[in-house]
Amino acid sequence: MTTTQKTKITIKSIVDAPLEKVWDYFTQPKHIMHWNNASPDWHTPRAENDLQPGGSFTTRMEAKDGSMGFDFGGVYQEVEKHLFYSYIMEDGRYAKVSFRKVPDGVEVTETFDAEMENPVELQKNGWQAILDNFKTYTESDAKMVRLHFEILIKKSPTEVYNAMLEKPTYEEWTDAFSPGSTYIGTWEEGSKILFVSQGEEGNQNGMVSKVVKNKENKHVDIEHLGELKEGVEVLEGKEVESWKGSHEKYTFEAKGADTLLLVDMDSTMEYEDFFIEAWPKALDKLKEICERNG
Repeated sequence: MTTTQKTKITIKSIVDAPLEKVWDYFTQPKHIMHWNNASPDWHTPRAENDLQPGGSFTTRMEAKDGSMGFDFGGVYQEVEKHLFYSYIMEDGRYAKVSFRKVPDGVEVTETFDAEMENPVELQKNGWQAILDNFKTYTESDAKMVRLHFEILIKKSPTEVYNAMLEKPTYEEWTDAFSPGSTYIGTWEEGSKILFVSQGEEGNQNGMVSKVVKNKENKHVDIEHLGELKEGVEVLEGKEVESWKGSHEKYTFEAKGADTLLLVDMDSTMEYEDFFIEAWPKALDKLKEICERNG
């Protein structure tokens, strides 16, 4: 009788940050979605993590052009906070991640069973690239977090799409963010759009943005480019550099006769709590608007 010994791969990186921060950034979905990619043309639009023995995790990895994607997940075996955790992948392979304080920061070590479809060196380089991306993200001064919200609305995607974007109803549901909110411009793909509210003495303040994608009744992707300050567009400088290039995405998924509206957005940590409180209120208002006519 013979047994096949699984090949184990080990990768490492030293992250110049406190242990608690390294642990949180490695395990919290809002951070995972920002660093979990091996190359710039891939991203992680969704992540879920129940970090406890018997708990499971899932990350959705996709090419940014939408050409391909896959789910990666597993079930946790052992978890020792700030020290290590281990898990079994969905295909039965074992992995362990450990965290150790060293003079230059925290050494993160990942050891995992290789799969049989791709060369060991290719697998090692791919996992190392993701870990290096984690290091860059964690050590960076400019911190963005990815926030996700969703709501089921008993109307078709077309009706929800129209209520969300048409100006009269847009102004109604976005009142949860700032009274008097509106927009200047159009939702045409590639166009500039200003999201504004009225300041003192009628001065307009808000965001200068671009509609990157607008697939009618399906998906809207907005990129924020700068700030509108008392009617003046500010596109460069310290005031905008921490969040310039952030995205806000709306996805309309048909669920029978209903619509699951998904909102994914980048936020600075400074405004994270604000959006976590405001977006559910805004979505509840949008749901009320859509459903109030029966």
